[in-house]
Amino acid sequence: MTELVFVPLGGVGEIGMNFALYGYGPKERRQWLIVDCGVTFPGPDLPGVDLVLPDIRFIEAERKNLAGIVITHAHEDHYGALLALYEKLSPDGAMPVHMTPFGAGMLEAKAQGEHGAPKIPVEIYDGGQRFTIGPFEIEAIAVTHSIPEPVSLAIRTPAGMVLHTGDWKNDTDPALGPLTDEPRFRALGDEGVLALVCDSTNAMREGESPSERQVSEGLAEVITNASGRVAVTTFSSNVGRIKSIAEAAQTAGRRVLLMGRSMKRVVDVATDLGYMEGLDPFLGEDEFGHIPRNQVVIILTGSQGEPRAALAKLGRDEMRDVKLTAGDTVVYSSRTIPGNEKAILETKNRLIDMGIEVIEDTDALVHVSGHPRRNELRQMYKWTRPKIGVPVHGEAAHLAAHAKLMREEGIADVMDARNGDMVRLAPGAPEIIDDVPHGQIFKDGKIIGDDDAVGVNDRRRLSFAGHVSVSVILDRKHEIAAEPQVVAIGLPRADAHGEDLEDILFDAVVGAVESMPRGRRKDLDAVEDAVGRAVRAAARNAWGKKPLVTVLVDRV
Repeated sequence: MTELVFVPLGGVGEIGMNFALYGYGPKERRQWLIVDCGVTFPGPDLPGVDLVLPDIRFIEAERKNLAGIVITHAHEDHYGALLALYEKLSPDGAMPVHMTPFGAGMLEAKAQGEHGAPKIPVEIYDGGQRFTIGPFEIEAIAVTHSIPEPVSLAIRTPAGMVLHTGDWKNDTDPALGPLTDEPRFRALGDEGVLALVCDSTNAMREGESPSERQVSEGLAEVITNASGRVAVTTFSSNVGRIKSIAEAAQTAGRRVLLMGRSMKRVVDVATDLGYMEGLDPFLGEDEFGHIPRNQVVIILTGSQGEPRAALAKLGRDEMRDVKLTAGDTVVYSSRTIPGNEKAILETKNRLIDMGIEVIEDTDALVHVSGHPRRNELRQMYKWTRPKIGVPVHGEAAHLAAHAKLMREEGIADVMDARNGDMVRLAPGAPEIIDDVPHGQIFKDGKIIGDDDAVGVNDRRRLSFAGHVSVSVILDRKHEIAAEPQVVAIGLPRADAHGEDLEDILFDAVVGAVESMPRGRRKDLDAVEDAVGRAVRAAARNAWGKKPLVTVLVDRV
């Protein structure tokens, strides 16, 4: 039976890491289309990990049937895993990735900054364009979002049309790019939309999102009224916001300094594509000290509390040429990504202690989301009139609220899918027909793999209870030939009574060996096991925790 199916492998039941599959054809010969290939960033529970990626075992196994890859826009959670996963998806390097010009520019800039990045062939498309990938005829529809050139995708197959919204909102006065193409969405509705796979990020918020132009006005007011320097931190990918801040600064008679590698990379790509026209040249950091305090605006990275970002460094006074002082203003033109609250608060507290005024979106209209609120979702339903609704892009609460709204607004079939669910959209009534392998893998330096492959579980234990290394040398009579070496890292220096902890562990090592019958000491593995158990037990008794223990036993 020929079927049209949808499988989310990331971003459904969580924020970030968007990765969706569409399949068409009989089960044994089904062809697949990837829409977006996103990444998310590790929290403190993943020490040392660089990136969190979707587990793509399922599509790797179906690689011979993979027709192509389409990226809706160049946010990290939609395209950021391409460099890490491309060689797994296309070992011969022949599979093209379809992207808009801005997305292609961002991918090229990203690859230039990553040693050994794969060479990915890119097919450029524009909003309004149609193109074919295998059995899928795809039409890109312009929408508004917080990045240049975002699109929704109308994916046509003989079994019906799916409208994959990607990230979008209905901004009637955007700072950059065209309006959301309402006439085209209405025309698609007239043609007949089988399924609407739709952004759920703001499905819990009533009303409509404010316009980006209103945010521009709010930022201009803050900059105009400030007496000292103004630093505005925002997402580096939000080109429209960056341009709005720069325009507001120019109107207020101020020069603009960009700070942060990712910010400069995005602006370089946007400049090449003509998105930054009309702006004065940006300051160099070496010019900053020569500009009066009330004549400068800094646009910089660090809105999520990243410790190595420009704002955190300014808060720690670690920049050579650029400084903030009492009386200056820092504006957070961004939202807090869940999990980053503590890091953001730490940076804010440092700034406040320096005498700097901190302004966020609860104080003034300095940020707005790039995702649709409930009235905008209702508009999309009205325009497209889908038979099936599939909420995506959100955590469980967002998806549940969106599913409820879809049902309230009369969508006949609403699928409560999660990552790994294979949803049959046609023929017949929609249903979940399979659960495919899914989850998370990690990029750690040059290594990509699961918890065990990159050693995350042991790192967690190391961060909690430290490590003890022990070296024991036995002579030919199986007696201790030299004083055992014990090195404890990440453990307290002494127990509660002041006794040196390494001395306690040393005694445990000697006792473990000497308590073994001499004949048993011939088995070096048995000695290693006994010493390891003794060290862990001694640490637990003296400290209350069991560290990781490595024991090396040799014979001379």
